Amino acid sequence: MTSKRSLARASRPIHKDTFIHPWPEAGLVLFNSPYDPPASLRIENGRIVELDGKCESEFDALDRFIARHSIDCEAAPEAMAFEPRELARMLTDINVPRARLVRLCGGLTPARLMQVVAELNVLEMMIALARMRARRTPANQAHVTNRKESPALLAADAAEAAERGFAELETTVGVSRYAPLNALAVLVGSQTGRGTALTQCAVEEALGLRLALLGLTTYAETLSVYGDERAFRDGDDTPWSKAFLASAYASRGIKVRFTSGTGSEALMGHAGGKSMIYLEARCLLIVKGAGSQGVQNGSISCIALPESLPGGVRAVLAENLLAAMLDLEVASGNDAMASHSDIRKTAKLMLQLLPGTDFIFSGYSVMPREDNLFGGGNFDGEDLDDYNVIQRDMLVDGGLRPVPEEELLAVRRRAAQALQAVFEELGLPPIRDEEVEAAVYARSSDDMPDRDVVADLAAAERFLREGRNGADVIRALARRGFRDIAEKILAVQKLRVSGDYLQTSAMLLPGPRVISAINDPNDYRGPGTGYRLDPERLREICDLPWARDPRSIGRPATGQPWLRPARPARRGEDPREVVIAVGPAFGSALDATLTGLPHREVLAALVQGIRDEGLTARVVKVYHSADLGAIGYTGSQLSGSGIAIGIQSKGTTVIHRRGLPPLNNLELFPQAPNLTLESYRAIGRNAARYAKGEPTRPAPVVIDNMARLKYIVHTTILHRREIERVEAGRDPEEVIWDE
Repeated sequence: MTSKRSLARASRPIHKDTFIHPWPEAGLVLFNSPYDPPASLRIENGRIVELDGKCESEFDALDRFIARHSIDCEAAPEAMAFEPRELARMLTDINVPRARLVRLCGGLTPARLMQVVAELNVLEMMIALARMRARRTPANQAHVTNRKESPALLAADAAEAAERGFAELETTVGVSRYAPLNALAVLVGSQTGRGTALTQCAVEEALGLRLALLGLTTYAETLSVYGDERAFRDGDDTPWSKAFLASAYASRGIKVRFTSGTGSEALMGHAGGKSMIYLEARCLLIVKGAGSQGVQNGSISCIALPESLPGGVRAVLAENLLAAMLDLEVASGNDAMASHSDIRKTAKLMLQLLPGTDFIFSGYSVMPREDNLFGGGNFDGEDLDDYNVIQRDMLVDGGLRPVPEEELLAVRRRAAQALQAVFEELGLPPIRDEEVEAAVYARSSDDMPDRDVVADLAAAERFLREGRNGADVIRALARRGFRDIAEKILAVQKLRVSGDYLQTSAMLLPGPRVISAINDPNDYRGPGTGYRLDPERLREICDLPWARDPRSIGRPATGQPWLRPARPARRGEDPREVVIAVGPAFGSALDATLTGLPHREVLAALVQGIRDEGLTARVVKVYHSADLGAIGYTGSQLSGSGIAIGIQSKGTTVIHRRGLPPLNNLELFPQAPNLTLESYRAIGRNAARYAKGEPTRPAPVVIDNMARLKYIVHTTILHRREIERVEAGRDPEEVIWDE
């Protein structure tokens, strides 16, 4: 038989994930496959003639490319002479300059690169990544898509993403012919409000290049590379064709990143028994040799494959680190769904968030997951508040900023209206006012009106056929009163001419101004160095719109006092009397419990419960202590029956009996959030039954393990208010009130 606890655990989300044992022959192994080649390098007359166990005559296309374009032959002899563990230790040694490590890593072969990172545990990899990333300042990239391909919603979501601090925005299409309109919508939204973001449209490479040349996008990262020659052939590609395409983008001022990822070769059936990280090292050397400034890696769309194996999340971190070691910009994944478990997803994220990468997500889904045409999203728009709180908790820069709701609504409206004007100016199918209004407040495309799909597709094809471009968009915006957005788009186009954001790890900041590994190099050398939150960024991260002023928590008594001192409290003589002892702030400095139950109503419920049993109640206020045990104990000394109810202002309650120590009691109700007016009435009834000497079943106590998490701040502040009213040495007083 299976225990009920085991059955409960088996229903947890983590058991929806798949876990397997390594299978090296199929490439289902992360490091050190028995089929990995030995690390070796031989250079003759400045030419590599042996690479990882192969002589030049045995090189495949990838070996030839790497040998000719990717390895620094001047640094290689020194680099390859180091043992892997020695290089691994240098990566975590703050006394070894980053520049020296970049030079040495540039002289390593794929097999040696894999051997080096295999020596590091997760913490060591994080330290190394913090040292080795190219740009000093971390940033983030967003996915902006929707299932209905609604242009107004795309523009609004892009504007919100840029307002929240995303430095790059990536869209894609469900139907490829929508690409020009989607790229246009995201372009306009990206430059609305605070935003100055680079944008791309992930489509087939020829179309992607065409959109970029027209000025509708400003970067590309869909140039996929693989660590196996057969996988390249399946895509009708070679390292040389990818390098040529990258140069086509870069020659027109378009930022380029390649895409690779652990497990892609095994997924395609072309791993050849090699380990995933060895193949990824080959990919990254191809990226470097092709002249790209950076790479999107982190297993990306096949993340669940390495994660099915022991150490899969460590391996993903290792591939991010490898890219940084080769001085490439790193957009470190965290985009595709990695697990059914929120705990596991967040644990994975920490490996990139804490050390920081150039782009922590290579696509954070700013809309709900069901609208993400990239296939989900590890985190989505409904997790943004959680993400901002994690930044605040750890004082770590994850590239985002919390924004008040009114600012988000304003920027969403302006972006949708600007796109509406552009569509009208350019003769595209109109965006109706109802679409604009819906886009401002929509959760997802389910909230958007349907459009004429046929008309939109025809317009998109005409847009490309006529060669409409970014200049047309700029003119349309300027003519229709959106000059600020027009000027921002024009400024980005000017930066394309200068090529400023083609530098390694470049990103735009408002202005616009460019920072990159050239003018913002990572200079981390240990504590007190490298990127640190400046006061303005610290304030921005900490200033959550929903964070409250603690002084505003707790409702003070208003109007005329309703609980009035009558006389000093004396021990009662009536054995049918139950004392209700209240704390020093009850009905005065505070007027409600932790959950907002008015003190007057709580007191009335306790009194009514006592009366239900035919007994009388006397109310006493305790001034000398705010401790619940002391309040209940004091009440029991004064009660004619010896039974008392003690209650703090926040609502925590006890039934006490004379003769018991202060910290002992008959019944304790420690979780005030679970007490209702009916609960207080039941407490009153039980206290009266104890006074009558009747057998009494304890009142039901609800246990809520989340109550402390939810209310501990309020509890702390309300208790402070209680303590502030304590008067040491002041005797209890009997009080009266208007029932």
